[in-house]
Amino acid sequence: MRRPGIKEVAEESGVSIKTVSRVVNGEASVHPDTRGRVLAAIERLGYVPNTAARSLKSGTAGGIGVVIDSLADPFFASLVSAIEARALVEGLSVLVATTGLDPERERSQLLNLIAGHQVAGVIFAPVADELPYLEPYRALTPVVAVDRPSPAHDSVVVDDYGATQLALRQLASFGHRRIAFYDQDERFLTVRRRFHGYCDLHEEFGMKLDPALVAWTVDGSLDYAAETQRLLGMDDPPTAFFASNTKAAIGLATSLHRIGRGDTAFIAFGDFSLADVLRPGVSCVDQDPFLIGNAAIERLLELRENPTTEPREWIVPTSLVQRGSGEIPAPIPITMEGILL
Repeated sequence: MRRPGIKEVAEESGVSIKTVSRVVNGEASVHPDTRGRVLAAIERLGYVPNTAARSLKSGTAGGIGVVIDSLADPFFASLVSAIEARALVEGLSVLVATTGLDPERERSQLLNLIAGHQVAGVIFAPVADELPYLEPYRALTPVVAVDRPSPAHDSVVVDDYGATQLALRQLASFGHRRIAFYDQDERFLTVRRRFHGYCDLHEEFGMKLDPALVAWTVDGSLDYAAETQRLLGMDDPPTAFFASNTKAAIGLATSLHRIGRGDTAFIAFGDFSLADVLRPGVSCVDQDPFLIGNAAIERLLELRENPTTEPREWIVPTSLVQRGSGEIPAPIPITMEGILL
């Protein structure tokens, strides 16, 4: 049986062949309703655009696309650097696009890279839970998710839950029982997994989970200086902090040192520049973007040679780096009479 072609897609969606071609090529001039009808027809018919032929003709098959949240994020900037370094060794160029955590922008960027630039593969940090519009391209364009898992694609991630518990157990071993979770951002599955580890550790150690110790990102932002002051100004303040991501760790470290509280215990999830030169140095869960980036591009290269239909989740190991801030013991509580509590 002949595989459906562009003509059948045009007939199914009630548009011209030229319009189907514009949708497949990711051109922005197509009306959203029309684009939706064409993509739905592509999915129903199982149409696979001949991107391989176009790539050979246009000479763009030697490029891979990388789609991330933002290049301003230190983790993703390092991740892109690692991917690019490995790609150059393979003779591949890299095209970088950002989503700003917007699902519609994610869709536009992915389709533009795959259908417009006809890249040989894509590495991306998922925003939307499902991406059905990528199905028509699965057979010819491998896709690998990084940092956050994507159920329909191979994903390169770390054990967010387990690594968080490892860091918090260390703080607990130094006597800390009031540990702030710094930056709970519901937009990210990674942070939600870390928060789950935080909650479960409280139960394991028989500690009371105080909601006031959780710093929440609201509408995509958090005033780090104000939130640090709020937490430390509590009647019963935290004796330690767990920063749930690199951006939060930088904000926390900056805030603490500005108010002369470099003696406050904390561990960051993710390393950052100058973390080792602060005094004390910032202890961290080393979520190495270079390991993640290399693992992602290795998997992408494998999928180019041997496409598979069963997605897998690949877990990159992490380590707990001790530099001083995570090893500060909890203060010894005393009564007014100086008797230990």
